Amino acid sequence: MDTIRFSVQQNPVARPEEAVEDTGTLDAYRVVLFNDDEHTFDEVIFQIIKAVRCTRATAEKHTWDVHNKGLAIVYSGDIANCLRVSAVLEEIALKTEIQTS
Repeated sequence: MDTIRFSVQQNPVARPEEAVEDTGTLDAYRVVLFNDDEHTFDEVIFQIIKAVRCTRATAEKHTWDVHNKGLAIVYSGDIANCLRVSAVLEEIALKTEIQTS
């Protein structure tokens, strides 16, 4: 398996589609995933799928957005779901932040 490492670039982030059904106040909070030089694409893709419960294609899109832009919004929803998504991403030491809209 080839190892591709992230490189940090700083650009504005585009808002990706929401991948998990949310029942609270929609888009009140968002999980931002930051680029790093520690994780492979496959590691990040797998963890996004696990956290956000999305398709591989959606996880790949998020991963490329993080790689190309330096960060990306990978989930939007209520605070409880954002905390869960962030915790799952951070299981492998990915860097995240929860922001308010």
